[in-house]
Amino acid sequence: MNLVALRQTLQRWFEANARDFPWRHSNDPYAIWVSETMLQQTQASTVGPYYERFLARFPNVATLAQASLADVLKMWENLGYYRRAQNLHAAAQVLLREHDGRLPQDEKALLALPGIGRYTAGALRSIAFGQPAAVLDGNVRRVIARLDDLSANIDEPATEKTLWQRAAELIDPETPGRMNEALMELGAVICLPPKPQCHRCPVSDFCLAYEHHTQYERPVRKARRRIPHFDVVAGVVWHATRPHTFLIAQRPLDGMLGGLWEFPGGKLQPGESAPQALQRELQEELGIEVEVGAHVISLDHAYTHFRISLHAYRARHRGDEPRCLQVADWRWVQQADLPSFAFARTDQRIIAALDPPPLTE
Repeated sequence: MNLVALRQTLQRWFEANARDFPWRHSNDPYAIWVSETMLQQTQASTVGPYYERFLARFPNVATLAQASLADVLKMWENLGYYRRAQNLHAAAQVLLREHDGRLPQDEKALLALPGIGRYTAGALRSIAFGQPAAVLDGNVRRVIARLDDLSANIDEPATEKTLWQRAAELIDPETPGRMNEALMELGAVICLPPKPQCHRCPVSDFCLAYEHHTQYERPVRKARRRIPHFDVVAGVVWHATRPHTFLIAQRPLDGMLGGLWEFPGGKLQPGESAPQALQRELQEELGIEVEVGAHVISLDHAYTHFRISLHAYRARHRGDEPRCLQVADWRWVQQADLPSFAFARTDQRIIAALDPPPLTE
């Protein structure tokens, strides 16, 4: 394969056809870091508004580091994979404390920061600092697997090593960031997972899978496991004496959706009804007893590795005040207070189901 010709052809295509995203107009390493973090597990077409809103609120490392985690999570609300926001916030604090508020250019120093792995370090080094560093995301894996007609399972460690080596070989030492962006763009819009658009591909002449008619069989991956499903219950718990006041809880910072607020509850155990599960979960998480009332809403939601059916109920608090047993914090609030808190999509749908009538029985 003529690497020079491949690089030139792909970069010419990228220059003429690249999608217009706001982060492609910035040379600021901080802004590039924010965009690369948001683009992990999220499509570029979704990220744009969140990226601009986040940078408007936190325009540099110092403003991000000095903000509260609650503010950061609120600005991240609905983008998902909230651990990314936690890591950005934690890394910004390290940068302010140890690197004078600047992203380091050294790979080892980058990898020491929370949330920065080999891919993000490579993207920052190449795009922000012009260093010949490879990137390997899902798009680049797919492109290389087809260019080289790899018959090996790309999920295997040995194949992963081969892919990283090949990604490094493809880098243009003169324009490493542009070449990495071009590879990722090709995978995002042309070299698609189920149906590659080979008739539109600028580098089909260099593609061994296209030559061998195996492009639909690449990349090779292990069969996906069956995605588990769970029934979950949540409670809109009214205060016993304060009208229109209900309870929200903050999820533990080190768990899934850490730091977000929610209507408390949890998974149903075998043999439990939803009201029984709600009473048990609220006792375990907050040490409170409730009288379960009317059904509010049921909804389905898919996460990366599992799916849930969530059933929300009104409930009346009785007895002692809540305690932080398995939650990070709790608050008695009214509906007017809710915009100040960051909630996951499922809880936002519960909130919407409570409108327009206030929380009354």
